[in-house]
Amino acid sequence: MATDKVNWAYIEELKKQEEFKCIWMPYGLPEITDPVGTKYGIGIDVQPAWNIPRKIAVSTTITGSFYSKRTNPNHPITPEEIYQSAREACLAGAPIVHIHVRDKDGYNTLDPELFHRVIDPLRKEFPQTVFDGCMVPMQNGEWDKMIDCLKSGLLDVTPINTVATYCGDSLFCKPPHVMIEKTRLCQEFGVKPQIAVYCDGDIDNANRYLIKTGLLQKPYHFIILANLPGGSPMPNQKAMVESLMHMNNRIMEIDDQAVTMVCAAGRASSYLATFAALLGLHIRVGMEDTVWKWPHRNEKIANNAEHFKSFQQLLGYLGRDVATPNEYRKMIGLPEKK
Repeated sequence: MATDKVNWAYIEELKKQEEFKCIWMPYGLPEITDPVGTKYGIGIDVQPAWNIPRKIAVSTTITGSFYSKRTNPNHPITPEEIYQSAREACLAGAPIVHIHVRDKDGYNTLDPELFHRVIDPLRKEFPQTVFDGCMVPMQNGEWDKMIDCLKSGLLDVTPINTVATYCGDSLFCKPPHVMIEKTRLCQEFGVKPQIAVYCDGDIDNANRYLIKTGLLQKPYHFIILANLPGGSPMPNQKAMVESLMHMNNRIMEIDDQAVTMVCAAGRASSYLATFAALLGLHIRVGMEDTVWKWPHRNEKIANNAEHFKSFQQLLGYLGRDVATPNEYRKMIGLPEKK
């Protein structure tokens, strides 16, 4: 070969001088390679177990406010479809179910009657399940509807979006006074505020307005919604890793005991949730945050129960167990249910 610059003559000369073999001096006998300790130290654990919690909280989102049947024909839109999909997820063992409801035109609404229609029968059938619902007042009059839902005991958890962004082609901005008052109301009514962040700027917003002011009670509970249009972009695997690491590190700088959940969002979808699980974080799966099963293929999510079960199986391979509803309540500072 023209590019072969090996000195083969020298190699041949060495063959005459010595037997070709590895240099091997097993100082650690009788162990060849000790994965636990070393002969040169006493009580040294050379490969300690990683600090990853065994239990992982998994939230299943049923519909959200973003997507329609045009982007995913399987998407539940009507109250009946949302209820049925949520029930299937509960029957599959989902410990946390995240609820939105839609109006007759398919748009997100805070109508308390629709929330009761979906959640009340679920609570009766699945009394231990944690119900998490999105209370984002967008229209005139919805602030009072939000308060009615929070006061009624419908929800255990609700997000506080500390965000100002173009979510897709829509401007989505929650002013500081709205973040602050909603957080106060949630804590007053016993609903856990879940701080929803789309990028690192949102983390700073939460820190400035809710944490440094002393309003938000510990344990802090964050949910990362990166990779939605207008959030922290993840156009490929490297960007996904860098972006999630960056956002999680910023949260850990605020409080290294924060309970952080990561959504299987956008094109990153299942890969993002898997990476979050590898990092020891908690995850949110389901139809609210993405239409795709995988980043590199175009198959759509068929139903929420199936999506939850696929992650439950994956987490088992990773040696992590899905937390029970009460284990999740304990993580985030809510009273356990008997």
